[in-house]
Amino acid sequence: MKLFGREPSAILGLVAVVVQFVSAFGLEVDADTQTAINALAAAIVGGIVAFMVHDGIIAALTGVAQAGIALGMNLGLDWSAERQAAAMAIVTVVAQFWLVRDRVTAPVPAAAIKRPTPVS
Repeated sequence: MKLFGREPSAILGLVAVVVQFVSAFGLEVDADTQTAINALAAAIVGGIVAFMVHDGIIAALTGVAQAGIALGMNLGLDWSAERQAAAMAIVTVVAQFWLVRDRVTAPVPAAAIKRPTPVS
């Protein structure tokens, strides 16, 4: 999945760097505003990806979770990178468990797969 020919994470990285650059060399953008901009960008990109894949509930949920973590960090949530990654992982796994598992089917039925005969 690509947006403007790039991975969504690359776009979010670009947004973050541009905000930091503008803050350092142009407009005064405080940390709270930078976080809000990055969280909004994450939510927007998550929504766009969800729309593009037509069944992108997982993309939307992970985008919202990423935005929520970014906002939480801005409001004083003191999580390490490992905790943030674990939170994102649990959101993704739970979404896949509840939203994907029962809706995905194999392209070939199990009975059609040739299994090797046991050697005795």
